[in-house]
Amino acid sequence: MKRPPKEKRAPTPLRRLGDEGERRAAQALESEGYVIVERNARAGRGELDIVARDADSWVFVEVKTRRGDAQGAPEESVTPTKQARLMRAALAWMEEHGVGDVSWRFDVVAIRLLRDQPPDIRIIRNAF
Repeated sequence: MKRPPKEKRAPTPLRRLGDEGERRAAQALESEGYVIVERNARAGRGELDIVARDADSWVFVEVKTRRGDAQGAPEESVTPTKQARLMRAALAWMEEHGVGDVSWRFDVVAIRLLRDQPPDIRIIRNAF
């Protein structure tokens, strides 16, 4: 017996914040010369926010967005456990896409969206 399709739910405020951050991150990266290859890339059992090219390097980008400082700086949430998950996802992505012996790295885009202020967007190259 076939299951009925899942009902699409309205995105939560947290999901909307993440989507906005990823959109802004992609724009910031492109303005720095990155070429966005894929967003929200599923690989193995993980997900990569952005896969990009920067000159001759593949770049796997984790985007962290905050609306304030109560939870600390956005990049502080990329813990060693999260880094290990991203590493597994990146290796799976490269294998699935036939990417061989190439230069690659992890960048973090840290975004703070504060009321009545322009967004604070920082690209942290070679973050880990």
